[in-house]
Formats: sequence, structure tokens, C-alpha cells
Amino acid sequence: MSARVELTTTPAFEGRRIARYLGVVHGEAIVGANIFRDMFAAVRDIVGGRAGAYENVLGDARRIALDEMAAAAARLGANAVVGIDLDYETLGSGASMLMVTASGTAVVVE
Repeated sequence: MSARVELTTTPAFEGRRIARYLGVVHGEAIVGANIFRDMFAAVRDIVGGRAGAYENVLGDARRIALDEMAAAAARLGANAVVGIDLDYETLGSGASMLMVTASGTAVVVE
């Protein structure tokens, strides 16, 4: 992505005016759960602690979804996305896949 697109979950950027609304943009990432991660997460569930492998995968999926959304906004000529919403879902047999979606409104801010 060549142009920097600013992202916010709020409906506006404080102190900046939205000059144009360009439409809704979105990005998705679907990642599979690795069997070894599943086993280690099960052990963590039993003994306590954080499931670091899952946290890393979740963070990667979130970054991919946000990057795809920002790239879609840049293609429309936007320099920002406002009102971002992140959603997380499990898919597949046994909830073996994780989907992260990001959506928001592409805008031009001054």
C-alpha cells in the first residue's frame, strides 16, 4: 500500500474535517488452527495461563484484515477509514478456522 491510510473506530478524527465519504470498505482474514497449537492451548486451559500461540495468530489475522481494508480505502482515493468495526467468528468443522473481518467508512479528511 503506497498511501498511508489512517484508521479509527470513532466516527471522526478530532480536529479534522471529513471532506468526502467514499463508501464502506472491508477486509477479511481466515486462518486455520494448527493441531499442535490446539494441543498446547488445551494444556494451557488445564494448567492456566495465556494461549500465546493463539494470541499471535489472532493478532496476525487482525492485522491482515485491517491492512486489506486500508488498501481498499486507498484504491477509492481515501486517506482515512472511520467507524471501524472488528468481528471475530469461528468456521469449519469443529470451529477449526478463525475469521476476522474489519469494516468501516472510507473518507477523505483535511
